[in-house]
Amino acid sequence: MVKIVDLRRVHGMFQGSSEEFWRENVYGGLATLVALLFVLAWHCAKRFVFRKSSSSKSSPVGVSNSEPTSSGFSISEMVTDADLKFLIENLEEKTRENEKWDNVIEKRNDLLSYYAKCCKPKDGPVKYLSSTIFENCSPEKLRDFYMDNDYRKQWDKMLIEHEQLQVDKNKGVEVGRSIKKFPLLTAREYVLAWRLWEGKDNTFYCFIKECEHPSAPPQKKYVRVSIFRSGWQIRKVPGRNACEIKMFHQEDAGLNVEMAKLAFSRGIWSYVCKMCTALRRYSTISNNQLSSGATALTLIKKVPPGLEATDSMTSQENSAATSVHRPITGGGRKLSRTPSKKLLANGLLILGGVVCLSRGHSSLGAKVAMVYILTKLSKRGASSSESSPSSGA
Repeated sequence: MVKIVDLRRVHGMFQGSSEEFWRENVYGGLATLVALLFVLAWHCAKRFVFRKSSSSKSSPVGVSNSEPTSSGFSISEMVTDADLKFLIENLEEKTRENEKWDNVIEKRNDLLSYYAKCCKPKDGPVKYLSSTIFENCSPEKLRDFYMDNDYRKQWDKMLIEHEQLQVDKNKGVEVGRSIKKFPLLTAREYVLAWRLWEGKDNTFYCFIKECEHPSAPPQKKYVRVSIFRSGWQIRKVPGRNACEIKMFHQEDAGLNVEMAKLAFSRGIWSYVCKMCTALRRYSTISNNQLSSGATALTLIKKVPPGLEATDSMTSQENSAATSVHRPITGGGRKLSRTPSKKLLANGLLILGGVVCLSRGHSSLGAKVAMVYILTKLSKRGASSSESSPSSGA
């Protein structure tokens, strides 16, 4: 009888502990399952919102046909006269009076002259203003050269792919997609819309901006450039057999600000010289742009009279200064200091990023990286030497 009682007692204890064990594990498993489901739902919701926002951005954009489709997609308002006004105001530096500009580069040879300056606004990427004067060149030739993306792929090794996505024949807006490669970096993808205008005295304008298009969804193997504002004015230099292209450029390609500025200053002159060589050869190459179908070049529009009147007065006032090619005046801001532990990493990034504006020579990238590192080290050494006497006193 005692044995039976003991067995029952043992059986009860085992049964109780077993039930408690399963209760704890079931509750713990449910909690884990709920947590996993919550994380999964959060990721799905984030993905859904991202796709929804991308589709909403693409809603006003047309498909590959040149005319608006039955779905209501259209690209006609992607680049408007308001963008032309924005471009002219930036070329004339009328946007903000308190912006401080830094001199970047000024060089010239017998065939061209080039200068550029930049500033860092509080609400966007670095802005660049540049002027390039090509001797013995007409505005029409320079315009056609800049708009010929097929020829650009031959001389600009950075551009590995370009395709036209859509053209609006009524407004003259063109949308295209380009892929640019960067050594040691992921290739950048550009989906852009642009439009051309013709003003008085063979003056031409072009404005380019980022956009979304249903024919070019984002791809994981590329980095989509999300901010891109660029434009130029091409006109004849008064009293000379030369033409000038003034350019405004603002882009966020995901590069470090200091690295991008240094790469630009070290590599842009080499790139411009390479462009000049390609421009000289352009006249000997068959140009089929005007007969290859509808493009923004063949559908060029007239500048609205109000905008051109303002710009023509400014052009006349600045024509002498442009022809003489006087140095740029700007602020004397210094680049912010980088922590020493990130010095080597930024130098190596420069080695890859600088090639985007150079001829692709790795030696140039190495020189830029070395200059950057030595500059940082010298600044650090100077600051430490200045601080040591004060600490000793």
